[in-house]
Amino acid sequence: MKHFLTLLSHEIRMLLVNPSTYIAATLFLAVMGFMFTGILEAFSKAPQETSPAQMFFQSFWLPVFFMVPLLTMKSLAEERRLGTIETLLTTPVTTTEVVLGKYGAAYFLYMLLWSSTGGFFYILSRFAGDDHFLDPGPLVGGFLFVAVSGLLFIAIGIFASSLSRNQAVAGILGFTMIFALIVGTNFLAQAQWLNRDVLSPVKSAVEYAQIFQHLEDFTRGVVDTRQILFYLSGTVLVLIFSILGVEAKLLHS
Repeated sequence: MKHFLTLLSHEIRMLLVNPSTYIAATLFLAVMGFMFTGILEAFSKAPQETSPAQMFFQSFWLPVFFMVPLLTMKSLAEERRLGTIETLLTTPVTTTEVVLGKYGAAYFLYMLLWSSTGGFFYILSRFAGDDHFLDPGPLVGGFLFVAVSGLLFIAIGIFASSLSRNQAVAGILGFTMIFALIVGTNFLAQAQWLNRDVLSPVKSAVEYAQIFQHLEDFTRGVVDTRQILFYLSGTVLVLIFSILGVEAKLLHS
């Protein structure tokens, strides 16, 4: 892994000098700012039972669905389409280092974008003068959820990029898998047919994987180690599949 930091710094530098990165960041902040403004308007019209931070992070799925595929679809798919990954792997660099370098750079940018939304709450604290708007529990828990769940979401995007040479196909695959994980588990958890005794292990597994439930727990200040283990183990597993996927494609090319 001695080349990992070199690859990671190269990938981050390439992202930071790419104009499309700043276009995506501007769009991300515009959308999130619009959502934050809508939340504040709701609070100005009537008292709410939840804090602005809780309402803000309840919409985490919107940037995740679109930003994760955008950040990751090019990473391995473009390298394979241009044939540069074969050239790269003729150097003393392993497939694991290449995949982790791409993954680390995408996760860095993902967290950089989310961290920038902290400025919304800073501005609110300067002008509101009301501690009710700035409950630190949901705010810290929300950002912690974004950081932990982002590990798995970015890994899924990298895995999707390892499956195709076409960026558009990789983006659609990434979107589909993340949609199935977030929405699919929530839909299955409410399915009546899962209430049968024989399917109780399946129902327990589905409830364990509910992303929305994880978010609710984090924003209430409940940090369950089983949920953190779910994201960490899932990330490792998906990254292993990504490495195997790249090596399998190279063997058949």
